[in-house]
Amino acid sequence: MTTTLRAALFDVDGVLIDSGAAHNRVWTAWAILRGLDPKYVRQVTQGRRRLDTLRIVGPDLDVAEENRVLDRLMATEEETMRPYPDAADVLHALTMPWAVVTSSRREATRLRMERLGLPVPRVRVCAEDVQSGKPSPDGYLAAAEQLGVDPRHCVVVEDSPAGIQAGRAAGCTVHAVTTTHGVELLAGADACFPSLDHAAQAIKETL
Repeated sequence: MTTTLRAALFDVDGVLIDSGAAHNRVWTAWAILRGLDPKYVRQVTQGRRRLDTLRIVGPDLDVAEENRVLDRLMATEEETMRPYPDAADVLHALTMPWAVVTSSRREATRLRMERLGLPVPRVRVCAEDVQSGKPSPDGYLAAAEQLGVDPRHCVVVEDSPAGIQAGRAAGCTVHAVTTTHGVELLAGADACFPSLDHAAQAIKETL
């Protein structure tokens, strides 16, 4: 039986905002500064909060200091980030409640969405809002609760394996977009689409 979808929960980076290249450059530069393998660091950070990445790749490092370094590196990349061409239209056209669930921090997410002309939803579950980040389901469960919708009636739109795992663990339907990963790495999703617009069309067809 087809699940009735009543709310949409969007990841931000890789789904609404094309920031993958910028994030890769930042983490590569940081890894080189710390004598770490850039490829390994980039792999770990996919879909994860900065805090969780630091705990995995540099458990002995000072988190506060590394955040300052990463903030400086990220500031040089801000202007390179762009919304995906269909993002604003998709969000404005939604007829169901929606939220964003992101591994980025709350203020940075708000400012970035505003700067890029994307509507900022009332419900935003960000890095500092949950005890455990993706692939934990905490963020998606929190967003569903704040919207007042059973997670089983929520659709998650994600681009990373960690995000897909989080959405599935929350009990949501998961649509993946192949903006940052190939289909073979997104096999845990209920369906894969080449773009956000295609995913949105599939959501509309269930209403």
